[in-house]
Amino acid sequence: MLQTFAEIRDDVANRLLDGAKNRRSAMHTPVVATADADVRVMVLRAFDRVGWRLRFHTDARSPKVGVIGADEGGGAPVGLLFYDREAKVQIRGKGRGRIETDTPLVDEAWAQSTNFARRCYLGDGPGAVSEVPTSGLPEWAEGVEPGEDQLAEARSHFAVLLVELETADWFSLAHTGHRRAQIDLASGEGRWVTP
Repeated sequence: MLQTFAEIRDDVANRLLDGAKNRRSAMHTPVVATADADVRVMVLRAFDRVGWRLRFHTDARSPKVGVIGADEGGGAPVGLLFYDREAKVQIRGKGRGRIETDTPLVDEAWAQSTNFARRCYLGDGPGAVSEVPTSGLPEWAEGVEPGEDQLAEARSHFAVLLVELETADWFSLAHTGHRRAQIDLASGEGRWVTP
């Protein structure tokens, strides 16, 4: 059992690093909530331990992009929920989010994506209404890996969500007694709270 706030802060960072690198990690697909009380599962693509910055990919036409917006006024509030069932550790994070669409970071993220991943941005925007069940992809793109020339249009729909984590609420479940700590990630200061 972790005993200090420094240990807990390191545990949070190590779990997020693993979540960004390891697709089998329990921390790879957290629940992300925006200020409009909408929640969704997203894939954690990168984590910067120094700045406590998380990176996710998203469609620039999605509703969350309008809610979060660009980096105006310090960003919009974003909540995150990570849960490792095996370790029985839950991490709730709060931070400020911003959307980037046309920056070197977005270009780099696009370049690192596979053509199959890029294909997702060819279709109709998220939430588009359809008369039939649909992936939203053009019929020609269903089940195939498009070529670079076929993906040119998709790049304009690709965006990055960056979340600067400010706090973490770390909760360890144990039959001997649960433990919970709240940490200010920038300062490392924390407090124990009743689970």
